[in-house]
Amino acid sequence: APSPTGDPHVGNIRTALFVWLFARHYGGKFILRIEDTDQDRLVPGSLEKIKQSLEWLGLNWDEYYEQSKRLDIYQKYAEQLLAQGSAYRCFCSKERLDEMRQVQTASHQSPRYDRKCFNLTKDEINVLLKKKIPYVVRFKIPEQGSILFDDLIRGQIVFQNCELDDQVILKSDGFPTYHLAVVVDDHLMDVTHVLRAEEWLSSTPKHILIYQALKWQPPKFAHLPMILGPDKSKLSKRHGAVSVLQYKEQGYLPQAIVNFLAFLGWNPGTNQEIFNLSELVEKFNIGRVQKGAAIFNLDRLNWHNKFYIKNMPQKELVEKCLTYLPEDSRKKVENSEINFDEVVKAEKERLITLGDINELTEYLFCDILEYDQQLLFWKEMTQKRLLEALSFAMELILNLKSTEFSTENIQKALLHSAKSFSSDRGELLWPMRVALSGQKASLPPADLIHILGVDKSIRRLEAGIKKVGM
Repeated sequence: APSPTGDPHVGNIRTALFVWLFARHYGGKFILRIEDTDQDRLVPGSLEKIKQSLEWLGLNWDEYYEQSKRLDIYQKYAEQLLAQGSAYRCFCSKERLDEMRQVQTASHQSPRYDRKCFNLTKDEINVLLKKKIPYVVRFKIPEQGSILFDDLIRGQIVFQNCELDDQVILKSDGFPTYHLAVVVDDHLMDVTHVLRAEEWLSSTPKHILIYQALKWQPPKFAHLPMILGPDKSKLSKRHGAVSVLQYKEQGYLPQAIVNFLAFLGWNPGTNQEIFNLSELVEKFNIGRVQKGAAIFNLDRLNWHNKFYIKNMPQKELVEKCLTYLPEDSRKKVENSEINFDEVVKAEKERLITLGDINELTEYLFCDILEYDQQLLFWKEMTQKRLLEALSFAMELILNLKSTEFSTENIQKALLHSAKSFSSDRGELLWPMRVALSGQKASLPPADLIHILGVDKSIRRLEAGIKKVGM
């Protein structure tokens, strides 16, 4: 897992999902390793959010480690690399390094360390150590040769050693950098496959060189494609991409998130679009992960979420919807005679996220509706005709008392009456719906009458008549 510097974003979790699916597909272990060696960037609470995100999505882990608790291990191997001449101490100050890079940039050179400290004698090093001059440990890149490796997604890749910089592997505070820590941990934890983001591709030759220096066998590498916004720019919040826990807060379901993320760079090679975790484990194949960038499409995520909401058992959906109501709205629901189960059943088709439930249903539990009387008018309808429509609607609803009070029967009665009232049924149904809901868009009149009941429906129509007559 990345350094806990904030909420885990879509890219982090997509990587975790692919690693988890790969491990489970082959019966391997999924290791959750918190790479928290950059202490300056740590954000309190971020570590727990990483765990919560994975747990919510059902991505359980077999082993857990925090790199900040393994410093002695990394320091041991840094000392080994120093002793064998594969690494060296660098005493250069930040100011000198900044100046060096500025000169290199100005002369159109690639910024890289100039190995000033590599040429220090033992006596010079001892003097600096006695003076307690802070230092870092740099890995010495061989000047000649190249690094060739087979990426499971991208095929054969070659890096020339002369293009690589002498990377810092141990900082002055005793903490390792990512480059040393991951190599040591992957070896000691028997990691066979490393799946990580494309941005780490250029670091892979450095890691392989450290493996070689320590005489260890490198794992197999797979670098996952980037995730871009629909406009092909770097993914950001403006594309609808937020942290996994924010999606949870908004009312997205874990099944939908998993299903959606699985298709960000992978496809099963079939037309099947809906997969549960078990099916994804069975079908996942690293060979079907694309090289090119994956495109984040919020509409697609919404489609998945809508599907899972629509197919959720009614009782479970009602319980979940209640948890997404603000406290004051939940109290209104609990104290109302309106059956919330019927409300959810009626609104199910319009729910994109569970968080939509309050906005879609709040008007049902209000004592007084606030809306502009102009909303009641259908097309070029006159005030007189509007009052006739609302009065006709009241009479119609009162007559429903003697019938079986179901949405289907109410709908039949409404359509039949609308024809007798006007050749344009909107003249009756639009004002009726607005008076019952106070909304420009809402449930159909039959659903509203069934949910509100006769008495409440009549009161709302009376209020509509009063509003028009003012």
